[in-house]
Amino acid sequence: MDTASPAVTVALHDGDPASPALAASHQVDARRHGELLLPAVDRVLAAAGRELGELTGLVVGVGPGPYTGLRVGLVTAEVLGMTLGIPVHGICTLDALAYAAGREGVEGPFVVATDARRKEVYWARYDDARTRVTEPAVDRPADLAGQVAGLPAAGAGAALYPEVFPDARPPAHPHAAALAALAAERLAAGDALLPPRPLYLRRPDAQVPAAYKAVTPR
Repeated sequence: MDTASPAVTVALHDGDPASPALAASHQVDARRHGELLLPAVDRVLAAAGRELGELTGLVVGVGPGPYTGLRVGLVTAEVLGMTLGIPVHGICTLDALAYAAGREGVEGPFVVATDARRKEVYWARYDDARTRVTEPAVDRPADLAGQVAGLPAAGAGAALYPEVFPDARPPAHPHAAALAALAAERLAAGDALLPPRPLYLRRPDAQVPAAYKAVTPR
């Protein structure tokens, strides 16, 4: 599952890198991650004819992404993992997008850029769909022009700034089917996955006021 972007995306996979997802759900709604995620889990399991108790592992996108949406997927995955007694793994959301872009025919080198709001993008550069060559970062698009010039770019962030990313490609948002396939491939190869911890890259929008009036009885 992944909620690091406006997409609420869930998939069920059998763990075989050569197999497609057994079922998947993909909804784009930036304001309803908490409402949509668990019904999507139920819907995917039902579509595949499986029960929650049959799960042997969980993979969740760890971002980077906005604080509110990202934490929905991470907390849900952690709670399900603890309840079921199964491992929970993390995958960088940009890596999942890059992997999906490779399936769409995008060949490296290329860039993945998602919308970070505040007129910024979360981004990373890839040599190919499986190989990230920069750490995930958050920047203003204009500051990246020299680093991404001439490169194809996948992700909704690229589509928002055509003056910097003139060669925007699909997909716009991460898909859990690609995330699951990438995780299955890495696990089969013996590669370590990330812990299920959020990759925020910056502080949340909500802040405790520096000074406020205390209301106390006289």
